[in-house]
Amino acid sequence: MSGSVERALQILVGLADGPATISEIGRRLDVHRTTSLRLLRSLEDERFVRRMADGRYRLGPRMVMLAHTALDEVDVRAVAAQHLRDLGAKHGHTIHLGAVEEDHVIYLHKVESQHAIRMYSRIGASAPLHATGVGKAILAHATQSERDRMLGAEPFHKCTPNTMTTRQSLEHDLETTLQRGWALDDYEHEEFIHCVAEPIFDATNHATAAVSISVPSVVLDHEGLLALTPDLIDTARAISTELGWRETRQAE
Repeated sequence: MSGSVERALQILVGLADGPATISEIGRRLDVHRTTSLRLLRSLEDERFVRRMADGRYRLGPRMVMLAHTALDEVDVRAVAAQHLRDLGAKHGHTIHLGAVEEDHVIYLHKVESQHAIRMYSRIGASAPLHATGVGKAILAHATQSERDRMLGAEPFHKCTPNTMTTRQSLEHDLETTLQRGWALDDYEHEEFIHCVAEPIFDATNHATAAVSISVPSVVLDHEGLLALTPDLIDTARAISTELGWRETRQAE
């Protein structure tokens, strides 16, 4: 890669953090101001950057177009597949990747358990949002209007004795999910299966999907299930990062 191309790319990466002056860009690149100006003018001619009224430069419309094109071509299933296999191989339990479709969770990918006792689920099958770890992991990061649209009227369908059927109980659970960072399905969808789930974020910091570990109670108890959350979180963050998510955006 030529020096000019490398510096031009460094300018674009730097401007992703916000507008900057020619002098600021020059200091970042450790080059003379005239070199920064020459590169910026070339990028501006091609609409990769735009000069603002105060003299600072920001990313231009062509970068926005390229970003949208790249994001449209990202398939969360393809990005997640190897990460899910690695997580399944490490612990031997059922791994699900799910996303919201209207008012249900749709399972996009599954890694089968290595244990003799397995849960019934399949790619393409749907499950209720309010009673699944994947559903609650996504709901916890949705706006109030999005929750209203996805959940509909209460009482919600009762799948097991542990299913939360009122908005009040579910909202409390979603707040807990936000605070601790992961969702728990405490035998709410199936009586003998519990799971933990973690959201997957895209480049816009939207919880576009979630990954879960599901285990029958006879295979793993509550404490054992919760001990899996660090690896679950690491897996979800690795997938999110490949989708363009940046951790600082979540904090903002």
